[in-house]
Amino acid sequence: MASKLGLLVQLLLVSLVSASHYFGGTTTFTYKETYPDGSHRVDIRRRNTFDGCQYSLWWSCFNGNCGSNTRSQRGVLDQSTNAPISNRRWCETETVVSKRVYNDKPFEERAASCCWIWARNGVGNWRLRTHMDLGTRSDTRKPNRSPDIAILPFLRVPQNCPRTYNLMSFDPDNDQVRCRYGTAFNTECSRCDQPSGFHLDQDSCTLHYYNASADPRIFGFELVVEDFPQNHITLAYSDGTRSSRAPLALRRGKRQAFYTTPYPTTAWWWWRTATTPSTSTRSAPWWWRTTTTTPSTSTRSAPWWWWRTTTTTPSTSTRSTPWWWSRTTTSPPWWRRTTTTSPPWWRRTTTTSPPWWWRTTTTRTPSTPTHSSTTAPLSKLPLQFSLLVDPPAPSCQEGLYLPKFVHPTPENGAIILAETNKEVEIRVKAHAHYATLHDIIISGPLNVTKHRNTRDDFVIRWTPLSDDLGDFFPICFAVEAVTASATSTGHTTPNHHHFHPTPSAQSGIYQSEMRCVLVNVRRKQVNAHVVCTESTMTVHVDKSSLRGLHEDHLRLSDPLNTACSLETHSNSTHIIAVIPLNACGTQIEEDDDYLRFKNEITTVDNSADLITRKHQLEVQFYCQSRIDPSAYPLEYDVGSRIYMQIEATSSLNNTELFIDSCRASPYDNTNYQPTYPIIENGCTVDPTVEIYHPQHNKQFRFSMEAFKFIGLHDQVYITCSVLMCEAGYPSSRCSQGCINSTWPSGHHHHHRRKREAVIQSGNHFISQGPLRLRRSAEGFQVTNLNLNLNMVFIAGCLLAAVGMICGVVLYKSKMSQPKYQPLPTLES
Repeated sequence: MASKLGLLVQLLLVSLVSASHYFGGTTTFTYKETYPDGSHRVDIRRRNTFDGCQYSLWWSCFNGNCGSNTRSQRGVLDQSTNAPISNRRWCETETVVSKRVYNDKPFEERAASCCWIWARNGVGNWRLRTHMDLGTRSDTRKPNRSPDIAILPFLRVPQNCPRTYNLMSFDPDNDQVRCRYGTAFNTECSRCDQPSGFHLDQDSCTLHYYNASADPRIFGFELVVEDFPQNHITLAYSDGTRSSRAPLALRRGKRQAFYTTPYPTTAWWWWRTATTPSTSTRSAPWWWRTTTTTPSTSTRSAPWWWWRTTTTTPSTSTRSTPWWWSRTTTSPPWWRRTTTTSPPWWRRTTTTSPPWWWRTTTTRTPSTPTHSSTTAPLSKLPLQFSLLVDPPAPSCQEGLYLPKFVHPTPENGAIILAETNKEVEIRVKAHAHYATLHDIIISGPLNVTKHRNTRDDFVIRWTPLSDDLGDFFPICFAVEAVTASATSTGHTTPNHHHFHPTPSAQSGIYQSEMRCVLVNVRRKQVNAHVVCTESTMTVHVDKSSLRGLHEDHLRLSDPLNTACSLETHSNSTHIIAVIPLNACGTQIEEDDDYLRFKNEITTVDNSADLITRKHQLEVQFYCQSRIDPSAYPLEYDVGSRIYMQIEATSSLNNTELFIDSCRASPYDNTNYQPTYPIIENGCTVDPTVEIYHPQHNKQFRFSMEAFKFIGLHDQVYITCSVLMCEAGYPSSRCSQGCINSTWPSGHHHHHRRKREAVIQSGNHFISQGPLRLRRSAEGFQVTNLNLNLNMVFIAGCLLAAVGMICGVVLYKSKMSQPKYQPLPTLES
């Protein structure tokens, strides 16, 4: 009977976990226009995250006249399989709803159902409420707008690494924004508690993590974001009524001490790491007590031998002391004391007071001024998300295991200017010395995409539409790294820009800090047109849109080449630049979809200057070609011969290609270790390698027997280091050929580079794959080299007239006609 009951309980738990699928959600609104009949259009952006992309929140009218929906758009923002429980998946979507409301009076909408993903702080049903007020403000003379808020739907932090999360909360009306825990039970929140081990600074919207035990269950945060005017204002409505709003009242907050109090819990078997569970409660010894006249509902708990009185009533200039301290106080004895300030249970903040023997560490925060709401807010927005506390990291220093952002990653809170119908690009770069960068997770507006180029940089791209003019759009991101041998390859998805492979069960996952930027969509600043050919980019810029700037003060990325002068082709109406794809500072980038050639026009005081402190204009542009990913992966059988070809496409004669090294790895990452050497220092290392006679000097052909890596890996990537040389120089690296690997590293390179730097390029990496182990027993034979090349590398190495520039790229298949689009203009 007992075993049947235990089985029943287990089945019940499994069913509850499988039914739980909510990670969090946010809502913002924007007034768009007033129709001739006096009704109004308001756009509502609703982001929500579940354990599947098919789910969405269902919203209903809770108060006021909520109008009717006229249009709805929905799309996936990002998804991943790095969640710790359930199906290990999370997916964030955004639904943009255009509403027609028939007056500008306040109204409220509500979403309510079940259930949160398995949460350790007891949140069950989800409860979200949005308060919207479209009244015309007396300070701006425009309808009220809500704060722009955003957060990553799934955050994670190692147990031993304190971290601060700056929650994005920008207000376009310059209002004071406050983030608080939900208090209205069953409408704003389900649990309405404050997760222990965290501190929320309401006025700065900053969440501090101090300490908590590792647990595969998440903390569910149910926050509410409100905005208040900086000064007293009135809101005028179309029916002639008015309402007033006042700023938040400033008050001095008490000094607070946060006690970390571990509780005994059982480690989950799949974590495989010994952890120290902990929770926290607010408490302070008597010597930290400060005199206050503000009523308090906190409970001070201490060992019996420390002091014997527990005060829960408001105090006015009283000090609690140990029983042996002979001093008269105005506080009544404990047998006559009664609590009179406790709020009703549905608004009470949960405080768990552990026994004295569990109390361990103390972290104190200084006294800071806080705001007390004495007036109704202008709007109320839900901000709900999940946070997972992982097992301890070997080190909390950024850049070791935790990814560290480096240039050119924008700072948190940076404002990025964008133009309608022009792609805005946000570049993110990070490093982790003892972990492998796994992916980037993002949250942004509908149609935002992410990419990873061959330099291991992440790129976030988004194109604002005309309807987005004048609005602000937050974009948040964080980079994740994994330890051990990184990821499983069993999952695929057509939309790979929004998919994260599954980290293996033994891998540690480390998430960087979260950063959020704000994209400000403006009108078109510069009229530019780009024409792309196979070898050049031609840019036409209308001079009338440059506001007094002359081509004498404009230049391309490389001003030293006289062929790159903007005066050569310009006329009285347009600045015209004809830019070779291999000159004028053109940068070459490749990701899974596109090969891009990028350059920019910038302002300078003097065309010969290297720096400027008057950065007035930056016009970025690019040409791109789409890469067809359908050619990969290639299937092979172990032991079969694979034929490969590397070729440089260049219109310049008298150049030759040299392969310095080729290595194989189970992942498409040039930094992955260890790798298997195939060619090293121009010498064949793998005994099965055969080199064939090329058709010309810019081609290299070889073959080898296929193999697989020992373990669970069933795919292979080939990465080669190549360079271009000017033919006919005996001392060039190309002419030297195979060099004994026992020579001191850098010996010959250093000597040659000093004397003949212009006769050859630097080394560049190209990568191809994956080659995937064939699952069937049927093999295949390749007998004709010319017709059955398994892999073709095309290294686009182009030599400039003076000083060689080799931008090595890789075409994975034939490319379609090039597409082009000017990037947004940035002004300051």
